[in-house]
Formats: sequence, structure tokens, C-alpha cells
Amino acid sequence: MSMELMTIDGMPVEISGEKNILDVIRKVGIELPTFCYYSELSVYGACRMCVVEDNWGDIHASCSTPPKAGMEIRTNTPRLRKYRKMILELLLSNHCRDCTTCEKNGKCKLQELAQRFGIKQVRFNNTFGDSELDTSSLSIVRDKSKCILCGDCVRMCDEVQNVGAIDFAFRGSKMCVSPAFDEPIASTNCVGCGQCAAVCPTGAIVVKNDTAKLWQDISDKDTKVLVQIAPAVRVGIGKELGLAEGENVMGRMVGALRRMGFDEVFDTTTGADLTVLEETGEFMSRLRQGESLPLFTSCCPAWVRYVELNEPQLMKHVSTCRSPMQMFASVLKEHYRHSNRRVVVVAVMPCTAKKQEAAREEFKENEVPYVDYVITTQELIQMIREAGIVFAEIEPEAVDMPFGSTSGAGVIFGVTGGVTEAVIRRISDDKSVPALRAIAFTGVRGMQGVKETSLDIAGREVKVAVVSGLKNADNLIKKIQSGEKHYDFVEVMACPGGCICGAGQPVTNGEGKRRRSAGLYEADRMSNIKRSEENPVIMALYSGLLKGKVHKLLHVKYPGKG
Repeated sequence: MSMELMTIDGMPVEISGEKNILDVIRKVGIELPTFCYYSELSVYGACRMCVVEDNWGDIHASCSTPPKAGMEIRTNTPRLRKYRKMILELLLSNHCRDCTTCEKNGKCKLQELAQRFGIKQVRFNNTFGDSELDTSSLSIVRDKSKCILCGDCVRMCDEVQNVGAIDFAFRGSKMCVSPAFDEPIASTNCVGCGQCAAVCPTGAIVVKNDTAKLWQDISDKDTKVLVQIAPAVRVGIGKELGLAEGENVMGRMVGALRRMGFDEVFDTTTGADLTVLEETGEFMSRLRQGESLPLFTSCCPAWVRYVELNEPQLMKHVSTCRSPMQMFASVLKEHYRHSNRRVVVVAVMPCTAKKQEAAREEFKENEVPYVDYVITTQELIQMIREAGIVFAEIEPEAVDMPFGSTSGAGVIFGVTGGVTEAVIRRISDDKSVPALRAIAFTGVRGMQGVKETSLDIAGREVKVAVVSGLKNADNLIKKIQSGEKHYDFVEVMACPGGCICGAGQPVTNGEGKRRRSAGLYEADRMSNIKRSEENPVIMALYSGLLKGKVHKLLHVKYPGKG
């Protein structure tokens, strides 16, 4: 069978299934500029930065043009350079240029391409209006003056997350991205997942920053500041601070946090181990009684919010377990209840929706939240840099006692399928090493959006699904409701790929996501405790602090839940 070839800048290149010219061009090491192209989203073709010229002098948007044998394409002609510079100038002429105070400074795609193409001055008057900040959400901040109308956020919210909280509004020069009727984002059906901020190339949508007030509490001698670190953070923070993508830097984070002034540092994996035991117990109880199946996991606050807004009748199927963050925060507040200093619990999370979860009334006692601050991985990176800490030179340190022991099962909560694998380890009768290894090959691992497996429990076939991305979750729900599919246990994470790909993490590509996943599984392999029930700290909690308080501290009843 003969190869299909096209020519790019004089080089013959084989076409091997690429869906557009852009993918073929990138295959040969040419990085065409784009604003609106993401392989996970539909093709929009609006920014025109990726245009190429054929041998007839015609211009094509490479992202939306399929490759054909015999094509002759040029990517860097004088005409194309002129077009790209003109596009950048026009964007900058209607854009806030206060780059030094922008949250995206140094990571802005518009800024990057303006430097790449040598835009030193803009010939057109700057017509952007005053900044119109929407700070109503606890998770994100929107600034219309920095929007370039690439549509990435709109397509992410609609196509991947099935939320549709934002869309294009008005026409012509008045066009903007906005919620319906220009309402504040907090008054919409936004679930706080923050994936819009993750794909935004400029500072038009960013993660809400809560570090200023936290610094004040860290400096207050009358305040005891405790911090817990989510599993996904340890493999998501390193690259931004000079280490390898996916490297487990938990020990360095502990050392850095102590130098920044945090009094005690803990691992949210302790909360994950509690979640495994509580959620497994709830699942087995429902399985025996045959009631309210499937059981949906409750670790992800964006997923819980999605069900509340879109499928409230399914809330009875959502686990009553608090998230690992909330379970551990409840334990910490209880443990330090009699401290002679005000106790503040900080959670370092990969997730923007955790900010909303921390503020929910269900997670407060006497109007005081169990989690006082949620800061994302991105915010922690900023704090480390602000403190002048050279992260790569920090000596790794261990977390504080009495919660210093964690399991591998809890660590893998940060990747899609991790909760399910931890639960299977708990309920499996065969506790041998070969059986443990075999679980990894049951179909729960991998970055696919939907995974299925089944297992035998006391002679009964139990069907399990693992879903990440809310559109995938919605499709699965429809199949369950129609009778096409039946499951007993369903793990749902709002962010595609799970918490390692949370919107609070530094943005990475597909290879980076795989490395983060591998980093967590390596941490699991290196852990001498593989199952949550084998963690001595957990057993001590049940016989001590949690005695008679399990339901109060580890479970929750959401409004509308039976």
C-alpha cells in the first residue's frame, strides 16, 4: 500500500490519520501559533493564527482543513507573518495591557505570541473598556477586558463538562463571553470546576487567589495554622519549581511549608484512607439491602454540585461520606479543639471547586468552617516564590505526628480510578500480593473518560464504572436511567483524568498528565501500607477520637437528600 504524502515547507511528510493539517505540521517539529485549538474540543477556527499558504497562494486555517495527498503547504511566508502580526496587534488594541499585575503574567498566550512575533508597538488606539471583574464565584474570577473571544472556555464548559454556564453574547464589536443575561457567574449553574480557567489563554478567567489573608494568619502568633496536602498536588507542583513533571515532591513541600511559617503539616491521604473505610462500609450495606444503587462517590465537590443542580433525584444515590479534605479537617479541628490558640486549617488542593465546598453550610460548626482556607497548587507555587524559597534545594521532610502514616490506597485517590481501586482493595477477600497487583489490570487504571470493570463479591457479580469529565458522567447517567447500563458502584471526577488534571494545578499536556498519574502509582508502589484498613493511624482514630463521633465528623446530609 503506497504512502500518502504532502509537502510542508519543502519537506515530504506522510499523512497517517491526522484529522487536520495542523497535526501534520506539528508532527515535523513546527509549532504553529494557536489560541482556539485544543485537540479535546471541537474545531472552532476563529483566531486564524494557524493559517498556512498553499502552492496556489490560497490561505487555509490549518486547524480546520483536513490533509490531502499532494498538498504543498508553506507555514512561514512573508504574507503569513504579516497576517499573524496584524491579528496580534488587533487583539492587543482591544485588550487590557496591565500585564505586570495580571494573574497570567508570564503564562499568557497572547503575551507569549506578541513576544515571539516581535510586537513592540501597536499602531491602533487601545479601545478596551475598564476592567469588568466578576468576583462572585468562590472559585474563579472573570475579567472581560482580557477576553480575546477564542471560545475555549465556552466549548470546554459545554462540550466536556456539559454545564453551559457561559456562551457568546451580542454581535460584532459588542460580542463577549458571558453567562445568560450578563448575570454574575455565581448565580448560574456553574459547578466551580474551573476547567474554563484551565483552557483560557489569557487572564480573562483565572483561579481566585486567597493567599493575602492567609499570610496574615500565618504571621499571627495567636493563630495555629495547620495545613493538609492533597495527593495530586505532590506530582503537579514540581515542574513549575524546577523539577521534573510528575515527580513526587511531597517531602520538599512539607519542608517548604514549614519554612513559610505553617505550624504543622499533614497529608490529606489520611482523609482518603478514612473515606475508603466509610464509603466501602456504606456500599456493602447498600449492596446487602439492595437499596439506592448504584452508589456514586462523593469525593468531588463539582460532581456533587452538578447532581444537585441537574439530577436532584439522584442525590440519594450519592454517598453520604464527606470528601477526604472535609473528613480530615473535621478530625483536625476535633483533635486541636482545646488548643490555647485559634486553630486554622488550610487545604492545598488541585481543585477550584474545593473553595466552594469549604464555604458550604454543611461543613461548618457554630458558623466556623472546618476548612478555613483552600489554596490551589498554583497559589502554593506563588507563595513559595514570594517567600524566596528555592524549592529544588529544599531537603525533604516528613509530615507531622500523630497523623504521619498513610497508605498507597489513599495516595492514588488523585487519579481517575484511584478511589475505585482503593475500595476494591478493601472489599477483596484475597489480600495476597499477587491479588493486589492483579487489581491494577481489572480496567480501573488509565486516562480514558469512561472505564468499566466487574468483580465477584460473595458469589455476586458487582459492576463498577469509573468516569471523569461531567459530560461523560451525564451520558452514563442517561444510559443507567434508560436501562441500557447497570452498575452497583460509580466513581465520578469532574475533571477529565481526575484530580491530577484539576483546574488548580499548573496546566500540562497529555504527556504531563500521564507522568503525574505514573508519579502517584509509583508512590503507591513505594508505600509499605497498601490498604487503608492496614493504616495504624486510622485504626487508632476509630478506637479513640472518632469513637461515637463517626457520623458527625465523617458524613454529611446535603439539602434534598433523603
